[in-house]
Amino acid sequence: MKLAMIGFGQAGGKIVDRFLEYDDRTNSGIVRAAIAVNSAKADLIGLDRIPEENRVLIGQARVKGHGVGADNELGAEIAEEDIDEVQNAIDSIPTHEVDAFLVVSGMGGGTGSGGAPVLAKHLKRIYTIPVYGLGVLPGTDEGGIYTLNAARSFQTFVREVDNLLVFDNDSWRQTGESVEGGYEKINEEIVRRFGVLFGAGEVGDGQEVAESVVDSSEIINTLSGGGVSTVGYASEEVELNTSGGLLSRFTGGDGGGGDGLDAANTTNRITSLVRKAALGRLTLPCEIEGTERALLVLSGPSKYLNRKGIERGRKWLEEETGSMEVRGGDFPRDEPEVSAAILLSGVTNVPRIKRLQQVAIEAQDNMDDIQQESEENLEELVEDDEDELEPLF
Repeated sequence: MKLAMIGFGQAGGKIVDRFLEYDDRTNSGIVRAAIAVNSAKADLIGLDRIPEENRVLIGQARVKGHGVGADNELGAEIAEEDIDEVQNAIDSIPTHEVDAFLVVSGMGGGTGSGGAPVLAKHLKRIYTIPVYGLGVLPGTDEGGIYTLNAARSFQTFVREVDNLLVFDNDSWRQTGESVEGGYEKINEEIVRRFGVLFGAGEVGDGQEVAESVVDSSEIINTLSGGGVSTVGYASEEVELNTSGGLLSRFTGGDGGGGDGLDAANTTNRITSLVRKAALGRLTLPCEIEGTERALLVLSGPSKYLNRKGIERGRKWLEEETGSMEVRGGDFPRDEPEVSAAILLSGVTNVPRIKRLQQVAIEAQDNMDDIQQESEENLEELVEDDEDELEPLF
């Protein structure tokens, strides 16, 4: 699937930058065009791979290139005011070669959480290709203002895009990690999962063609109902032996170049991998039962992509989700691992979102109470001063 990626805000720009690195490393051909939009000049300068001419600084008249300070209402206002500057960069994208837009942003900050929904609405009004969002939820330890921003942004973002793919930092940050190190690992996890998913069906020169192709239309149809999506992922290593053949714990085979692979064992291992992907750590934890649509992509060396195993995994997904719209296929890649990526679209039983909304309501109430108390204290302070001082006029 060929995407025009637009990173909005600091987190969005870094993730799109990492997608470009992944594209170069795997030759996957996912990113047809990449743009970064931000109100902070320093964040744009810090990007490595997005072309400088595609880095758009907005809000200069309001914030002078210093960012919006986690004020997502200001972020939305600036995006509205400077949408033409963003559109000028988008005009250079050959949209006839693109399957969809992907607007990427962190949902806890100011510029991205406020501006990304504004941009999505703008793109849907002008273009006929799908507009998807990739939103990153902040961890609960990041503070009340970021949770409140995320709750507000989520409600707007999911309404303005054709589908919102969500990654929850709370489920991936490890204790004891530095902030920078933690986000580096998180961004790598995001790119790995969505890279396999969006890369399926894109065949470069000299690459093998899948037996059961997952092309862009399969992804678009899976995401077509709107709502919220999450992605599961699991992999097992395939090791190279000294004779140049493949030796794999995955198959339990003889490592003799594939002729002696145990088909029944391979089928069982693929099914197990599918279960791990669906029931393990999702990008947004949820109950998979009640999922509206799903897509399964098995990737790795072609000789390990057992068709019977893929079909059995797909049927298992149908039973677990209760959905009759479960698509599946393989994605041959010359890499030392076999992986399963599962897109669950239209999920509804998401405890994290319910908690997010509740915490945001409490945070809003606390902020209102603090504001009211501050105003009362200021009035008392001014009244005390008036009693002690004579007025100037």
